[in-house]
Amino acid sequence: MVALNEALALIKRGADEVLLEKELIEKLESDRPLKIKAGFDPTAPDLHLGHTVLINKLRQFQELGHEVIFLIGDFTGMIGDPTGKNITRKPLTREQVLENARSYEAQIFKILDRDKTRVEFNSTWMGKMDAAGLIQLAAKHTVARMLERDDFNKRYKGQQSIAIHEFLYPLIQGWDSVELHADVELGGTDQKFNLLMGRELQKEQGMAPQVVLTMPLLEGLDGVQKMSKSLGNYIGIDEPPEEMFGKLMSISDELMWRYFDLLSFRSTDEIGALKEQVEQGANPRDIKFLLGEEIVARFHSTEVAVGAREAFIARFRKGKMPDKIVEKQVQAGAEGIAIANLLRASELTQSTSEAMRMIKQGAVRLEGERLADPKQIFPVGTAAIFQVGKRRFARVMVVGK
Repeated sequence: MVALNEALALIKRGADEVLLEKELIEKLESDRPLKIKAGFDPTAPDLHLGHTVLINKLRQFQELGHEVIFLIGDFTGMIGDPTGKNITRKPLTREQVLENARSYEAQIFKILDRDKTRVEFNSTWMGKMDAAGLIQLAAKHTVARMLERDDFNKRYKGQQSIAIHEFLYPLIQGWDSVELHADVELGGTDQKFNLLMGRELQKEQGMAPQVVLTMPLLEGLDGVQKMSKSLGNYIGIDEPPEEMFGKLMSISDELMWRYFDLLSFRSTDEIGALKEQVEQGANPRDIKFLLGEEIVARFHSTEVAVGAREAFIARFRKGKMPDKIVEKQVQAGAEGIAIANLLRASELTQSTSEAMRMIKQGAVRLEGERLADPKQIFPVGTAAIFQVGKRRFARVMVVGK
């Protein structure tokens, strides 16, 4: 059995907030397996590294001997989580939600122990709740309290529509905790309102309230906005190994440490030693190789990860990639940015006409591969290494205006 102080340190590693830590200690001292809940709405078919920040924490709870409940929000997924949104989400069909849910089930066991994971679907109980039950649930909170949520409040003050069904989302998420008798619920920092709702509803039902543990949101490849498939700044855990490795190598040297802290299974002492190596003159690129290999190996294999690294090095060998690559940010609208404008804005060429000429000459490469389409558009969220000629390299991140 892991000592209490060691268990608490592992649980708090990388966490943003624990509410309430005193209650968590009391639950840990009860000397029984705790029920650890985290919910994921299957609104897209693939999980990405941003999702794994929570899943990694679930894995740590498993290693401490607790029961992990991976809740697939197939019911709430048809509503769409309004958290952080300035418009109402487009609802998904039941068929879309179920297809994505099956994909989630297949992917989570690349991290979690299948034998120690309990997979639940909130349609199990919500599908049985009749209209009267839903009205009773809705009666447990006021509109004024809902408008305390930052995203709802901004939309209300900005005279942007809020659909009635969006108010149900936090209540249903909270009710999930009642149904599952959750001891601890994990979520991103943007989920705090919803997570606390679970505590309130459990108290109303005469249950011991769950402890809320929030985890930071992982920035995407652009280093600015949270990782999201809709923004195109994500790394999917089902992506081919070379593509995954290349994307990891495209992140900035500063963002690399954030990824180490939230994604790596290395100890804090090991990560601290790597930082010290860089401070003493080690090439950040070589340290990033270690991060890339660890992540790729987790979702593929060690052998495949080594191959992805060697393939990455080989792609750039001819161009003699420098040890230090300059980092550039270019702005783009919702439609993205054309390659010629990207090259000019990142100072890889002096003009768009030079950019077009270099593309036609086959002198422009993207992640080591020749780029041939002079009309190619790069969306906000793109983060990649571009090369013009033999000596001009830049790690370019496309950000919104």
